[in-house]
This record gives sequence, C-alpha cells and structure tokens, in this order.
Amino acid sequence: MKNVAEPPRDDLATGERSTRNRVARSILDHGPSTVTDLAGRLGLTPAAVRRHLDSLVADNVVEARDQRVYGARTRGRPAKVFALTDCGRDAFDQSYDTLAADALRWIAEQAGGDEAVMAFARHRLAAQAEAYRAAVEAADPAHRTEALARALTADGYAATARNAPVGEQLCQHHCPVAHVAEQFPQLCEAETEVFSRLLGTHVQRLATIAHGDGVCTTFVPKTAERASNPNPRHPSDQHQPSASVSTSASKAGRNPA
Repeated sequence: MKNVAEPPRDDLATGERSTRNRVARSILDHGPSTVTDLAGRLGLTPAAVRRHLDSLVADNVVEARDQRVYGARTRGRPAKVFALTDCGRDAFDQSYDTLAADALRWIAEQAGGDEAVMAFARHRLAAQAEAYRAAVEAADPAHRTEALARALTADGYAATARNAPVGEQLCQHHCPVAHVAEQFPQLCEAETEVFSRLLGTHVQRLATIAHGDGVCTTFVPKTAERASNPNPRHPSDQHQPSASVSTSASKAGRNPA
C-alpha cells in the first residue's frame, strides 16, 4: 500500500532541481566553494551537497578545482572547490541582451540610424555564413535546405527542414538573439538575405520568434532557378543583393499580411 505521506515522483524531481539551482546560485553569489561552505550556507548535509554537485558537474554547470592557497601552504592536499563553468554562468541572467541592445541603439544614434544597424547585422552574419556555405555546397542540391538546418543547429538554432507545398520550410525552434531582434529586426533581415544567397533562390520569412511566433519559419521554393544555380553567391557579397533578396528581406521579422 502506498504511503500517503510520500510525495509524487514529479514533486521529488522538482525539489531536486530547486535545490540543485540553489547550490549553483550560491556558487555564483559567493564564488568557488567547498562542500563544507555550501552545506553551511544552504543548511544541507555534506552528502546531499555532494550529490547535487555530482549532477551539476555531469551537466557541465560546475567544475571541481584545487582551492587556491594564499600565503604559506599547510600540509596535505588543498581542498577541492567547485566553480561555475562558462556554461553555468550563461544559465543565469547576466544582461547580455540588454548590453547588445544598448550597443545597437548607440550604433543607430551615433553612426547612421537603421542603415548602420543593418550594416552591422550583415557584417555579423558574413563570418557566420562561411561555415554554413561550406555545409550547403557540400550537399546534393536537393538536400541543401536540410544541410543548412544542420549547420544552424550546430550554432544553437535547433533547426529542421521539412517539405511544404511547392517548396520547403526551414524552421528554427530557438533563436539566441530573439530578445534583441524584437527591437532590431535588421538581424532577421540580414539572416534572410544570407539564407537566400546560400540556397541560390529567393526565400520568404513567414514567422519569427522575435515577432512573437513559436518558431522562425522561412519558406524556400523549389524553382528552376535554384536547380540551375548549384553554386550560390558568396555570402560575404553583401553589397550586391538581387531584387528577389531585397523583397524577401523586407518581410523578415514580420508575419505576412
């Protein structure tokens, strides 16, 4: 017979995650910490702290280091301390979005308005697109949207490609710059231009996370133009966009009417 006092497994899992987050937060607030430090601050047993630290280490949130000793060293091995990894720090809000938005706002105000922001967005995407171009050009022409999706996924966009009537849909289920793109749609527009160049055809942005949609969705038509152009233009050729690219980019970050 089930013990009525026993909490559900989901509640147990939630409690474990909450305590684990407290451990990580304590390290963020106080710096590299020993098991004893954490146990004292959080009111946990050392065994419980070690269990949570093992999970955090496995998830690459914290890492173990030898404690730095200042002054004369005592006998014995230095105590182990646990510090946040770069990945662990990224899990906490460090106002990177605010910093990026402030920087773009300054560019707009000091260096030429929306056109300056667009120039920055294109420059940012040019280097990023080099890796994408290599992946796309190595793929069979019929599978280049899928190859681009894989390259985007490697950059953290969780992208997929799927068939659609008279074409394909390139879907990005995550956008690392969505909060900034809400204020500066030029980031979406520059990305759409790059997709068009890489795939050798006009593309149409149907939805974006920055606009409030659940997924960034780009329609890629299957056309004779694309089939006859197996070597799309170099993505760094930012100063000679075709008319079709300009038309598509103007809709980036906005739902079609």
